[in-house]
Amino acid sequence: MAALVIGAGPAGLMAAEELARAGHRVVVAEAKPSVARKFLMAGKSGLNLTKAEDFEGFLSAYGDAAPVLEPMLRDFGPEQVQAWAEALGQELFTGSSGRVFPKAMKASPLLRAWLGRLAQSGVEIRTRWRWVSWDGGFGFDTPGGARELRPDICVLACGGASWARLGSDGEWAGMFEARELAPFQPANMGFVVDWSDHMRPHFGQPLKNITLQAGDERVRAECLISERGLEGGGIYAVSRQLREGASLHLDLLSDLSVEDIRDRLSRVGPKQSLKNRLRKALKLDPAKLALIMEFARPLPSDIAPVLKKLPVPLVGPRPMDEAISTAGGVRFDAVDDSLMLTARPGVFVAGEMLDWEAPTGGYLLTGCLATGRWAGRAAAAYLQRRARP
Repeated sequence: MAALVIGAGPAGLMAAEELARAGHRVVVAEAKPSVARKFLMAGKSGLNLTKAEDFEGFLSAYGDAAPVLEPMLRDFGPEQVQAWAEALGQELFTGSSGRVFPKAMKASPLLRAWLGRLAQSGVEIRTRWRWVSWDGGFGFDTPGGARELRPDICVLACGGASWARLGSDGEWAGMFEARELAPFQPANMGFVVDWSDHMRPHFGQPLKNITLQAGDERVRAECLISERGLEGGGIYAVSRQLREGASLHLDLLSDLSVEDIRDRLSRVGPKQSLKNRLRKALKLDPAKLALIMEFARPLPSDIAPVLKKLPVPLVGPRPMDEAISTAGGVRFDAVDDSLMLTARPGVFVAGEMLDWEAPTGGYLLTGCLATGRWAGRAAAAYLQRRARP
């Protein structure tokens, strides 16, 4: 056989499409009973395909991995992702934050159209094929028993190590040398807070119009008070800094300065309790007032600075399997510029298997699509070079 892709998520399917477009026979092996399960799960809350912003700003979201990913994202960045989705019949819209969604919001219509196009190009997808070895060939556990394939090239796109029930269990790491891997760590995850009982009525409440600060990173976003701690887009955006040891502070009044807060409080009768003055003068909702009572007592007479930088002690991150994505995986110094493993010529790596992390908001999915496309094209070029006399 010519080309094997292991993993039928966005990166693997994109690699398969590029290989098929180059005229190669492609088999995609997927461990789960159906394809792209994590992709479909992401679409349940609205499929955020990419982020419409200037390229330099977009690239900076990838942090330390930006220099390596830059050529791949220039080749297939926000504009190209939108054109790709539209070519699959999906009408798109861009929200006020720049996030791009299909008008249908769900992932399933896009996936159906994509799978139809792949089938027309001859791509064969084999589900319940779990990759278990690569001594000589690629060994699989399948419904029909053990099987081995010996492709001319292979693209690995097995995902990271979160959401194991959706297929990203990280078990493939056991087939690599330790020097080729960076340890898995949770990314885009919630954090545990040891709440007192008085916070219980506020579980499930959003914190709006706040700015989260972790180290040097400041992000204006929302997050959610949950029974287990803090979750949601705002906390995910600073999760890397928090994971690496930074403290979390919340600016509960992002539109007001310390002096604005003092001025507003001074207009409310001093005989009232400070809690009532906070509620009346600053229009603080019950969830924010509860946070102040939780972490700022005894309340200082000059509370304005506290409201602009409320400390929130964290116990630690939620377990890795609950994280949206993971850091760690195949190190970039274990692959060349084409994403081919230097220790295994003809084997390429794409998607979350690679050691990079990106925030939610379209960056993660765009990165998976871009690396899958890059690896697929590089694998096709590798086959073409080998076929030359």
